[in-house]
Amino acid sequence: MNPLLLLDYAGVAVFAATGALAASRKQLDIVGFIFLAAVTGIGGGTLRDVILNIPVFWIGNTVYVLICTAVATFVFFTSHLVASRWKWLLWLDAVGLAAFAAMGAAKGLAITGSPVVAIITGMLTATFGGILRDIVSQEPSVLLRPEIYISAAGAGAAAYVAADWLLAAPGVSALIAFVIALVVRGGALWFGWTLEPYRSKPGRRPEDIP
Repeated sequence: MNPLLLLDYAGVAVFAATGALAASRKQLDIVGFIFLAAVTGIGGGTLRDVILNIPVFWIGNTVYVLICTAVATFVFFTSHLVASRWKWLLWLDAVGLAAFAAMGAAKGLAITGSPVVAIITGMLTATFGGILRDIVSQEPSVLLRPEIYISAAGAGAAAYVAADWLLAAPGVSALIAFVIALVVRGGALWFGWTLEPYRSKPGRRPEDIP
C-alpha cells in the first residue's frame, strides 16, 4: 500500500479514536460516538479539500468513514478499560496531529505547488478536527491549553516542504514531517513546552483592554 495513503488512514483512525474517547467522557450512545469520531477524523481533511477546491476525500473513498465507524464502535465497547481517558485523548491527538500535518502538507503541495499553501493546509488538516471535537463535546479546547499545539503542526508541515525541496521521496518526506511534529507536540505535553504568551502592562487587566 502507498505509504502516504497508509499514513492518511492511520491519522483518521487515531483522530477518530480521540473523538470517540471524548464521547465516552460525555457518556454518549453509540451514535454519538460515531458522530464525534467522524467529525474529528475527517473534519480537518474536509476543510482542506474545500479550501483547495477539490473533491472532498471521503466522498470518493468511503473507507475513511468506515474507519471512523469501526474505531468508534471499538472504543464504545472498550473505553471503560482506560483509566485516564483524558491523557489518552491528548497523546492520541498528538499522533493524529503529526500524521495529518504531513498528509495535509503533501496534498497542498501536490495540488498547488506552493510551499506556503502546503504549510497552511498541513496546519489546518492537523488541527481543525480536534478543534471541532472539543467544541461539539464541550471539552477544554486544545487551542486554549498552554502547550505548543498549532506550532507543532506547522513544524511538521514545514519539514515536509523542506524534505520535498531536498528531493526526498514522498514517503520519506512524510515520515520526517510526522516525526518532527510528534516530537514537538510530544515534548510540549511531556515537558510543558510553550511559546511566550502575550502579557498586558502591569496593573492593567486583560478584560479592560478595548
